[in-house]
Amino acid sequence: MTSKVIYKGNLRTEATHIKSGTVFVTDAPTDNHGKGESFSPTDMVATALGSCILTIMGIKAKASDIDIEGAEVHVTKVMASDPRRISSIIAEIKMPNNSYTDKEKKILEGAARHCPVANSLSTDLKEEITIIWP
Repeated sequence: MTSKVIYKGNLRTEATHIKSGTVFVTDAPTDNHGKGESFSPTDMVATALGSCILTIMGIKAKASDIDIEGAEVHVTKVMASDPRRISSIIAEIKMPNNSYTDKEKKILEGAARHCPVANSLSTDLKEEITIIWP
């Protein structure tokens, strides 16, 4: 088992990661009957893409002795209706102020575009991934 999720009422859930015991809460968003006091489930999907991108870039960077510490990804989720779903995720990656070679940029760009979360999302979902180099 990976996680356990409990419905807490008022459109809130509490998720526990089994191995670590880490807990997080989700709320329905304000545009869908919720309070929006925490990540919504669809926010988590979009955020998982951003986290996965940086994780895979980090794995490739470590293997290639490239420093990406401080890299950020700013994630924007766009919703559609009928049916309600995520229609696109915009991920803008801001790299730290290091002097990256063209070869290093190519390695990191390839990693950013091939993370497991991206590979798991529907092909109908539009992903816009941009890397901003210093």
